[in-house]
Amino acid sequence: MSACVPTRTQPLTHTDRTHRPHSPPPPGGRRRFRIAGRDLSASVTVFLLAVPMSLGLAVAIDAPLEASLIAAGVGGTVAGLLGGSPLLVSGPSAGLTVVTAELIQNYGWRTTCAITVLAGLLQIALGSLKTARSALAVSPAIVHGTLAGIGAAIALAQLHIVLGGSPQSSAVDNALALPGQLAKVGPAAPLIGLLTIAVLITWPRLPGRIGKAVRRVPAALACVVVATGVAAVAAPSVARVQLPSWDAHVLPELPQGPVAGLAAAVLTVTLVASLESLLSAVAVDRLAAERPGAAPPRADLDRELRGQGIANAVSGLLGGMPISGGAVRGSANVRAGAVGRASTVLHGVWVLLAAGLLVAVLEWIPLAALAALVMVVGIQMVSFAHIRNVHKHREFLVYVATVAGVLLFGVLQGVAIGIAVAVMVALHRLTRTRITVRPLDDGTYLVCARGQLTFLAVPRLTRALAQVPHGASAVVELNGSFMDHAAYEALQGWQDAHIARGGEVRITGRSGIGASPARHGTAARLGPADRVEPGAREKATGQARGNTVEAATGGHGCCRPWTPWRNHHCHDKAPAQRSHGHQLASGLSAFQRNTAPLVRDELARLAREGQKPSQLFLTCADSRLVTSMITSSGPGDLFTVRNVGNLVPPPGTESADDSVAAAIEYAVEVLRVESITVCGHSGCGAMQALLNTRPGAPQTPLGRWLRHGLPSLERMASRRHSWVRIAGRLPADAVEQLCLTNVVQQLEHLRRHESVARRLAEGTLTLHGMYFHVAEAQAYLLAYDDVQEVFEGVGPTTPAQSHV
Repeated sequence: MSACVPTRTQPLTHTDRTHRPHSPPPPGGRRRFRIAGRDLSASVTVFLLAVPMSLGLAVAIDAPLEASLIAAGVGGTVAGLLGGSPLLVSGPSAGLTVVTAELIQNYGWRTTCAITVLAGLLQIALGSLKTARSALAVSPAIVHGTLAGIGAAIALAQLHIVLGGSPQSSAVDNALALPGQLAKVGPAAPLIGLLTIAVLITWPRLPGRIGKAVRRVPAALACVVVATGVAAVAAPSVARVQLPSWDAHVLPELPQGPVAGLAAAVLTVTLVASLESLLSAVAVDRLAAERPGAAPPRADLDRELRGQGIANAVSGLLGGMPISGGAVRGSANVRAGAVGRASTVLHGVWVLLAAGLLVAVLEWIPLAALAALVMVVGIQMVSFAHIRNVHKHREFLVYVATVAGVLLFGVLQGVAIGIAVAVMVALHRLTRTRITVRPLDDGTYLVCARGQLTFLAVPRLTRALAQVPHGASAVVELNGSFMDHAAYEALQGWQDAHIARGGEVRITGRSGIGASPARHGTAARLGPADRVEPGAREKATGQARGNTVEAATGGHGCCRPWTPWRNHHCHDKAPAQRSHGHQLASGLSAFQRNTAPLVRDELARLAREGQKPSQLFLTCADSRLVTSMITSSGPGDLFTVRNVGNLVPPPGTESADDSVAAAIEYAVEVLRVESITVCGHSGCGAMQALLNTRPGAPQTPLGRWLRHGLPSLERMASRRHSWVRIAGRLPADAVEQLCLTNVVQQLEHLRRHESVARRLAEGTLTLHGMYFHVAEAQAYLLAYDDVQEVFEGVGPTTPAQSHV
């Protein structure tokens, strides 16, 4: 028979395989290295993009040009084979140019190669210690600020080369020297640079059928080829690439210089290369998951960090530039149709072959064209979308401080400044708490606390609460997202004392959403609906990652996430003055403003891929049952069918309802759900009507529908079936007994459907019974024991035994 336990705290949904967290792929052995046709074509596309980009980055930092080709080849072959992100393409990186240029300026090229080797070894150690996810915990404002600062520094330096001059050693010097450079500019180099930029911008926008065909050639290659051809005819004397003989290539030497400075240099290269690689791996994963068809395995970030470290060590030993994963090359790889790591590896092979066989061709490229290409890349690193995002989350000050620090002092110093400012902003938010007390017209005292309630705010909180007279009614409005233990104890102690003296207290959230008043003699405490547990954070359901409580809960002074089923009591108008149209329009407006931005990406994915729910959830149409709330589910998780009484008409019965049977067939046969849940609830009006049914009564549509519940009524009255229990006790009344019995009976009806019976026999489908007690806000799951059907409840942290 059955023992029913309450629902687990985990959602009833399965983990979405295309959006699971970054984790190592499941065991089962490595697959053999295979080269698909799409990987071969994608590798050529990435190769044509990587060569001009790599040469341009070498020009930007005044490094040996062959070092960039070594880095691109090693990044493709070594990181491609050993890394944890199959579609990420590694090589010389725009994010590392400022760091590398400073190292070359201070230590020379050979010591820079040695620093690259040491940074690679440090990356291997960090990857072995599984610190990759910790690196992603850095504030996005700091990461985007760092990249923006590096991009601005790159653009300033390359502008000098586009104008026919040479860049200075720092961003500040480049900015100060720009007026003098403009005064002596010649026509050839700037015109080649402008032509390069024009082709780079317009190439992806070429219209028509011809434009669609030529757009298959990467814009970076197209702009360099066009600029090279024009320069060969119109400006033969313009400065060009000069690839020295491989005989003159130098290898690393033992680092020379102060130990502290060298350690800081190694740490800087490690930090920037690791962050850029991990962020690029995540970005490429998301892009690959959006493609139709099967997505490749998600990135193993720790393995990727180790692979990047090995590639950097090898590149440094061979005299190459520092390496990191690049979002630009990785995105091009995904869009070119790559399906595995063969594309990345082959692109590296093509680069190494070009470095040995195409030297004469590469030396025709004008330096101004490469500089213009890299300058555009630097400008694109200053993303206005990132600026809007950090401004929306009130972290613009951290972003600006990081950018300024990178430009004025260097990358590592800029990151340190950004972290310091982020800490100060967080402390400011924790300490900025405004607590006011004012009497209302009806004699009630309103205590409003805006901000975070920490131990620092406890003195102000207790002083404010002391202003409420004994015996008075009080409303405490908590207008923040965090309360620590000290503030919680202070508020709870005052509430208990005030109620004991004859007063009443109501704890609310933003704009008055809260529980009913607690009065003298009720021993009321902060309840689950209005208590902010110590250290807890309010979140929008399942989606408010990284968003403030204002963004997640309608922070425009309106509603909490669940106010739709609270009938929008937070509105200023009285209930009698609110029309249904106003309520609907207000709810839609709140969704578009607050919730839609949080779920838009997920809904877009579902629109592309179609629905793949794991469960058919059959429940009552009662308005008090919010399925997404009690199952912690979201869009695409449940295929839900609601009807009066959560009934499942058995097949073949008179007046059978085809809509429920059709939903069952569609869910089981087409959607291939893994389980079906029948959920009843307390105080069900359909069960009450079924109990009150009298023979010979006129048949209405409701009466005809409730005939499908008669087997539940017969089961409850039968002596062959023992009464269903709930939490070890007998039901409170006949209605509750019928509600519980009805769940068990509808499961029997389910088994009689042909598609359900077949899947049950195959072992690919399970049935679940569930009962939700509305007044207790407690859910129970059904399981069988050896004696009788019992709905047995346990605590919220106890695992559920939910199979039937």
